[in-house]
Amino acid sequence: MASLNPKPAMRRPRLTMRQRIVRRLLMVVPLALLAVLAARMGWLDQAADRITFDHASWFDDTALVEHFRTVVTHNGMTDAPGRCLLFIVNGNDPPDAARFDVMEKHSGSCPPAKDAKDPLPKLFTLKVDRVDKTVQTDWGSPGTFHPMPR
Repeated sequence: MASLNPKPAMRRPRLTMRQRIVRRLLMVVPLALLAVLAARMGWLDQAADRITFDHASWFDDTALVEHFRTVVTHNGMTDAPGRCLLFIVNGNDPPDAARFDVMEKHSGSCPPAKDAKDPLPKLFTLKVDRVDKTVQTDWGSPGTFHPMPR
């Protein structure tokens, strides 16, 4: 004769509080380390720049400065942190072009200057063609412009 009650389902044993904590730590600690690594390597800055910088940003000096701050620090044009760079826009340029002088600050949380007589040394100049969306720089060759490295 068949039983009317089906076989009870097998249940997993209840987890102890210690097991729950260990499981959560095994997930949270590697994720936190990955987030710290991504921030230190600049991957978060680059991802934010790719998301926020669009075609209309070429005509906005503030957006261009933030874009260049990320690009210049991550492509090896300077060893200075992005917060220690000062971008000076030439106000005499036509609306479809611009020149940015890139200076290195040595005050506040920025490292002290190697040359004490020049507290704000000029690193290089960026020439921007807003219509063609191209950038040239005289980095490494003052006065001679070439395409900016990516």
